[in-house]
Amino acid sequence: MPKVFEWKGYKFFFYANEGEPLEPCHIHVRKGGHEAKFWIDPDVSVAASYGFSSKELRELRSVIQRQDAEIRRAWNEFF
Repeated sequence: MPKVFEWKGYKFFFYANEGEPLEPCHIHVRKGGHEAKFWIDPDVSVAASYGFSSKELRELRSVIQRQDAEIRRAWNEFF
């Protein structure tokens, strides 16, 4: 489970086994018992969310948009 970065206690990561065939670039976010998955393309959007509020999801989406290049770099280097 490669961690890309952390922000305010949120861990941004992807799973080493992302499906067969490999799913498009995306990022998972976890804090406490909550987790969400965000697609990166064509725009950052929530794919799934378990436990995060709408406000948190909006804030996380904004963070992911700002960290887009770092996420893509980590994804491409790993996969």
